[in-house]
Amino acid sequence: MQDSQIEEIKNKLNVVDVVGSYIKLTKTGINYRGPCPFHSEKKPSFFVSPNRQMWKCFGCGKVGDIYEFVKEIEGVEFGDALRILAAKAGVELKRENPKLRTERQRLYEICDLACSFFEKQLDASVVGKEAKEYLLKRGISEESIKKWRLGYSPDTWQSLSDFLVGKGYQRQEIVKAGLAIEKEGNRSDSYDRFRGRIAFPIFDLNSQVVGFGARVFKTANEKETAKYINTPQTFVYNKSAILYGLNFAKLPVKKENNCVITEGYTDAIMAHQAGFINTVAASGTALTSQHLEILKRYAENLILAFDMDLAGDTATKRGINLAEAQGFNIKIVDSYSGAKDPAEIILENPKNWSDLIEKARTIMDYYFDSAFEKFDENIPEGKKQIGRMILPAIKRIQNRIEQSHWIQKLSEKLGVKEDAVLQELSSLRGDDSRRGNLDSRFRGNDNGEIASSRLGGTRNDASTRKKLI
Repeated sequence: MQDSQIEEIKNKLNVVDVVGSYIKLTKTGINYRGPCPFHSEKKPSFFVSPNRQMWKCFGCGKVGDIYEFVKEIEGVEFGDALRILAAKAGVELKRENPKLRTERQRLYEICDLACSFFEKQLDASVVGKEAKEYLLKRGISEESIKKWRLGYSPDTWQSLSDFLVGKGYQRQEIVKAGLAIEKEGNRSDSYDRFRGRIAFPIFDLNSQVVGFGARVFKTANEKETAKYINTPQTFVYNKSAILYGLNFAKLPVKKENNCVITEGYTDAIMAHQAGFINTVAASGTALTSQHLEILKRYAENLILAFDMDLAGDTATKRGINLAEAQGFNIKIVDSYSGAKDPAEIILENPKNWSDLIEKARTIMDYYFDSAFEKFDENIPEGKKQIGRMILPAIKRIQNRIEQSHWIQKLSEKLGVKEDAVLQELSSLRGDDSRRGNLDSRFRGNDNGEIASSRLGGTRNDASTRKKLI
């Protein structure tokens, strides 16, 4: 790669635009400021200089140009950062010796070629046309099929692999891309992972195909095999760090400071098609710390449209706890109470989905409503179970005033003294679901004042709350 192309890309791109496509920037004098994406901080200390075409964080000390920024934020090598920025700048990189290309780059190429192969099969093959008809009946438009690059994987053992081998790739590379599976006892041979399914390509933040989700579409097949299968963990695909559709949604999410998170591919596609373009999908996985770190670059508010049971120690609940611990404001869309997923609601009438989002409940309201619907607050055992469900959520609230509000509400709804609620709150310890941002003011002091109150102190509610909060 000649230095001239590196400089050409640099001259065509503004550091403010590059950095601003990942994080929210605010103009401050001649520079721009925003939250550092490389470390946690309360006060933004990350600055971008359009004059110098440089960025620097005065908190963690990291500094660089557009190439260093993309390397850091994408976790890639220089060659991959160059490719990403070349695409942004509209610069066609000169061909290089295939032997010098990174393994990551070759896997990207394999995934993109596979996507093109599946797209063609959707339009050209007989069964592919049946799959397309299925998508159209589900309400997905022709435009959306093209935008999301939906395709069909033929129900054959090696058609994709043979196609990729014909393009100059090794079968072992196709296995590494997650598109083929090694035959047992024969590492030199393999068969296609996705067969007879609708293929949903999964994109990284730069719209590069990195994996696939694949769905059967014939009723008979649904009874015989898993409805969905997905690309396994690969060098370019990590399901814990990718949210489906964020490549399309990141700028609307940043603009609205709000992200709607659904469960499935078709939920996200139908939402975008109906104009709800700040929507992504978790693709059947719970929210992870990596998902949340990425979302934090764009928004502080999340609206979750999951099928949730917050009573147990579920993966969904743990994901919500992580989001609360990272300071997100969370609301819940109760879309599953009518046994319909978001895609079905939008297909029926987009306004119904708009109304559900508008009426989304705060996470604390959702905890209260769920707990009081599940248990009887008029009997001691019911009161105890309601407390077990709600108190850990109250404990994670960082703002004391807001926390006090929910303590009082729980006391009133259970018909018990606030003193009792405060004492139970102070006793919470231990598991990860309760550990997020625990506040030491509920752990008791060195004199054991909380413990003595629990064992029979007669302080009134107001004085107890004043001491404990």
